[in-house]
Amino acid sequence: MALDAAHSGFATTIAALRIRSWKLGAGQPMEVIDQFSEPDFTHIVDDRGDVHVSSRDGRFYLGYFPNGRPGGADEDWVIAVTGTANVPGYRMAFGTDTPAEIVAGVVSRILSTSRPL
Repeated sequence: MALDAAHSGFATTIAALRIRSWKLGAGQPMEVIDQFSEPDFTHIVDDRGDVHVSSRDGRFYLGYFPNGRPGGADEDWVIAVTGTANVPGYRMAFGTDTPAEIVAGVVSRILSTSRPL
């Protein structure tokens, strides 16, 4: 392959890049927390102002840490679902700059897969 020195470098147009606007900023945490109904979930606000939500069976947990997690982890949101004897659970964490709308979408999807036994 020959290199054409007359046309070296990066060349494109704005239209070809398809520049977009992306959702940025922490947003409103209540968009996440309001998805949890009182009969099915326990809500706790601790002395630091952190919010903890868990399912009545204890298999789902959401933690919201508006001032950062104790211990310095860069996580505002932690979601965990406990597995079973045959299938492992999972954990997700979102950084302090993740928009609440994104976390709300993930939570909504998780809740939609939940079924009472």
